[in-house]
Amino acid sequence: MNNSVGNTARLLGAGLRALLVLTIVCGVIYPLAVTGIAQALFNDKANGSEIKDGSGRVVGSSLIGQTYDLPKQNPDDPEEAAEPDLKWFQPRPSNGLGSNSVNTQYSLILSGATNKAADNPDLVKLVEDAKAAVIADNSTATYKVEPSEVPADAVTSSGSGLDPNISPEYAKIQVHRIAERNHLDVRQVEKLVQDNTTGRTLGFMGEPRVNVLELNTALKALTES
Repeated sequence: MNNSVGNTARLLGAGLRALLVLTIVCGVIYPLAVTGIAQALFNDKANGSEIKDGSGRVVGSSLIGQTYDLPKQNPDDPEEAAEPDLKWFQPRPSNGLGSNSVNTQYSLILSGATNKAADNPDLVKLVEDAKAAVIADNSTATYKVEPSEVPADAVTSSGSGLDPNISPEYAKIQVHRIAERNHLDVRQVEKLVQDNTTGRTLGFMGEPRVNVLELNTALKALTES
């Protein structure tokens, strides 16, 4: 009996020591080490890839898309559709899994796609309506958007619904509207898009892209200069 009690006590003692050591190593030392390395080597990414305006105010993350809409006339009416503020570059559609009351900058409650088939009537109507809106919104007195110029990302949401980027082609067809609404020269806006276009990763992965938040932050700085 004494041997049994002694063995049990030794096992309990060993288990408690192992628990204490693993708690310190895995719960304290490892997280602090990883956090320290991340802050030292990847400070921007570790803090959420924040984007700041000229005054140093955080305006969002380069990883999460935002909408640029006019204020609603009746904010308490959930049925009132938001109208895009056309003085800003517009992102991809965000009609993914529904509306939310937490991240009001993008109309999603969860990250995800609609999972609707390409021939789904609701999806077809969404795309057709979005294409008509893109043509109407971006055609000006001196520039007409042709239906063949509208890229896929202008009328479809991404797989996550949170894509912060648009294609250079979508940015290009917005240039004349942006120039007109902000009283800028078209060449100024074209250069703005060019300066904020990122090429393929390592030269061969992915597609060229334009981060909409970074682009609109640069546009705001240009209009205020």
